[in-house]
Amino acid sequence: MTRRITPGLAYGLLAAGAALVSLLVSWTALAAQFDNNVYDFIFRVRPTVRADVGAVLLALDERTMQRNGGIGGMRRALTKALEQMSQAPPRVVAVDLTLTDPGNDAEDKALQAAFAKTQGLVLGCEMEPDAGGCSGWQDPVEGFRLRAALGHVHALAGPNDEINRRVTLERACGRERRWALSLEALRIFRHADVIESSPTDISVGGFTIQSRWDAGRPLWVRYRDAAKVTRVSMDEIIAGRGLERLRGRVVFVGVTAQSAVKDRLFTPLSGGLPMPGVEIHLQAFETMAAADLLYEMGPLVPLLLALLVVALSAVIFTFLRGWIAIVSGGVLLLLAHLAPFVFFTQGLILDAFAPVAASWLGVLGCASFQYFYVRRRLTVSEATTARYQQAFHFVAHEMRTPLTAIQGSSELMTRYNLPELKRKELGQMINSESKRLAKMITTFLDVEKLEAGQLELRRAVFALQEVVDTCYQRAMPLAERKQIRITSEVPEDLVINADRELLEYAIYNLMTNAVKYSAPETDVLISAAQSPAGVTISVRDHGMGMDAGEVKNLFRKFYRTRKAEQSGEVGTGIGLSIVQQIIVLHGGHVEVESAPGAGSTFTVVLPATLH
Repeated sequence: MTRRITPGLAYGLLAAGAALVSLLVSWTALAAQFDNNVYDFIFRVRPTVRADVGAVLLALDERTMQRNGGIGGMRRALTKALEQMSQAPPRVVAVDLTLTDPGNDAEDKALQAAFAKTQGLVLGCEMEPDAGGCSGWQDPVEGFRLRAALGHVHALAGPNDEINRRVTLERACGRERRWALSLEALRIFRHADVIESSPTDISVGGFTIQSRWDAGRPLWVRYRDAAKVTRVSMDEIIAGRGLERLRGRVVFVGVTAQSAVKDRLFTPLSGGLPMPGVEIHLQAFETMAAADLLYEMGPLVPLLLALLVVALSAVIFTFLRGWIAIVSGGVLLLLAHLAPFVFFTQGLILDAFAPVAASWLGVLGCASFQYFYVRRRLTVSEATTARYQQAFHFVAHEMRTPLTAIQGSSELMTRYNLPELKRKELGQMINSESKRLAKMITTFLDVEKLEAGQLELRRAVFALQEVVDTCYQRAMPLAERKQIRITSEVPEDLVINADRELLEYAIYNLMTNAVKYSAPETDVLISAAQSPAGVTISVRDHGMGMDAGEVKNLFRKFYRTRKAEQSGEVGTGIGLSIVQQIIVLHGGHVEVESAPGAGSTFTVVLPATLH
């Protein structure tokens, strides 16, 4: 026994499928890139606004490079700037320059002396890569780092693109751990001696940052517009100008010149121009110093949101219909798209792909099912209505004759004092026509089942001549009024296996049509023959005939030829349609030969079921 799938169950299955597909795809690179794009878009729509935390970018720009001998003069320029800054000392100086290899001895000694005078000094370092990952740290020259803290300068690009959104607060290489340059600057800024850490967080001077050790302790940077970053050219400081702008500040020193900087990365706000690495570290410091943090939500939240969205889509289209369901589905889509933005305003990063994809798949899937399901039900309803209309026409068409005979006979019996023999004759006629009417009702019900595809043939073995004689007797009154002679050439020994009542209806319909649409004083011939292929039953008249176009449409419901309508004969155009259905149900078909003015021949071809 098969269980019918209800609309509610169908919506539930569609929602479950939408959830499954969205969750499976959410682990792919496509979903990761989608999440990146959503994150960047939100950043542009809702730019970061925060108070000044005292960070300044001291830039080795193009002008400074030109006046100090290019890349080879960077250490000399840095020494001059540090010596000038000692007059208005900053609170922290974080240097993002490559100081790994020894240079000119005199210049290195001068720079070492300048570093020794600088308070709150943090020097950058990098990992030394090899085939296995890294072999150690590339630290500044030993003399430079005597009084300095060391912080790594690595930032993360991607995944799946070259856009920087995070920095790693902790990197380990060669069994030695280093904190990020920005985090070391924050430690000195907050007067902390050490950075305390646990597997799930980092604490700096009482300020805690949630970061998992097993995830690499990423920090999502709250980038500000680069134009709002306080920056000072190193050339101005060397010249002794603008020193007060650095007093008590956190100064990040690095190369910004386009011709010299190597560690440039795009950011969500950088547009077409990449951002120098030193500015990335400055923005990371500002993010932490202002406690303007972003935390990534785990994979469980997008999963639950995706499940909630598809469940709501199933509920909406199960209980709502039409434009109300469509509008509600649109609202659900809007909420799914707004969810990442709402979480972002609360400092949370939501992987948007799973809930967004689930909302589209759920809403479109359920909406499509409802549309086609409703259309199918409408089609079924229209077909049912049309079928009952046809049934009404059939009743009116086929039952008019026996009702007229019953009405006429009963009226004669009540109005006139008839002889007993005549009264008995009329009574027998009423009884006969009543039985015929009852039989017609039974046939009508069978035809209803036939049209609905629910009728099973009640086959029986009988002589075809008997059915033809019955139809002949019923059609004779109509034929006599038009002086038409009906001739039968059906072999008496021709026996078939078929549904007698339905076949009788088909033959009678063909016979009465031949009489109705033939000219007076003509002939109608009924013939039958058998062959190895089956049995043929033909009804030939000498009526008005039809052209090829009319023959082509002849078995359409409610179709009547133009000449048939002009003849004045009453008809509904459904008789031949029912005849065709009856014969097809028996496994046969109906052939028509006709020409205008030359009459028509209808031939019923039944398969080989002879006995």
